[in-house]
Amino acid sequence: MLLAGLCTVDVVQRVAELPAPGEKVQSLAVDVAAGGPATNAAVTAAALGAEATLLTVLGAHPLAALARADLDAHGVRVIDLAPDLPDPPPVSAVAVRERDGERTVVSRNAEGATFIGKAPLFEAGGADVVLVDGHHPELALAVAKAARAEGVPVVLDAGSWKPVLDDLLPLVDIAACSAHFTAPEPGLHQRGVPTVITTAGPAPVRWSTADGRSGEVPVPPVEARDTLGAGDVWHGALAVAVTRERTVPDRIRFANEVAAERVRHVGPRSWTTAIAGRNTT
Repeated sequence: MLLAGLCTVDVVQRVAELPAPGEKVQSLAVDVAAGGPATNAAVTAAALGAEATLLTVLGAHPLAALARADLDAHGVRVIDLAPDLPDPPPVSAVAVRERDGERTVVSRNAEGATFIGKAPLFEAGGADVVLVDGHHPELALAVAKAARAEGVPVVLDAGSWKPVLDDLLPLVDIAACSAHFTAPEPGLHQRGVPTVITTAGPAPVRWSTADGRSGEVPVPPVEARDTLGAGDVWHGALAVAVTRERTVPDRIRFANEVAAERVRHVGPRSWTTAIAGRNTT
């Protein structure tokens, strides 16, 4: 499985209450881990027993070593398209509220990162499914084009509209969108996407296909203790389910169960042992 996109360094502070503007609070715990949509999806896929390769940009800054160490410890192979980049990787400052797992995130994402001339050299290399998050536009297009040429299904983590999606969507087999995702006309099916899925936190996950089928799959009720990266985990589980399940509802059901398990656990990686080796139906 190949996952292409953003890798950040996440500094996660667990707090009794999220601070108000100008307020200082003491954290209850702190974790440092790799983050980003494709990265968290890769960790999820590896925990579920898939061979997960993350194609991203990290660079040579000392902070990048923190992300590499975390990913190595969790079974993710990393291909860095800019290993000599001297700039620090994107850093996310995260606060998670103890009582309900709600979080705030401040991140610069991948703005300014570049690897011009390297992305077009990519080949799908035997992957059974590809996931892209669109944060590195050149990379997303190169990976999706290679996957399409080799008949490998492409899953898009569509958290927000990005200009690259005009060119990327016709190459996508499954667009998995957040409830806040909006696209300019025409709609995603009209842009060539066969399957569109929309998540909405604890609400049922809705899906539709270009041939007119549609439905929704309920989310398991759960007491959330930490929602950080839950959407990314859901996308990683969905990508795994694409290789194991035949129907859209069954794929969604599996992703819902894995994401529900993630939010039961405190910390950016503690949940991985709980889903290790979990099978689909």
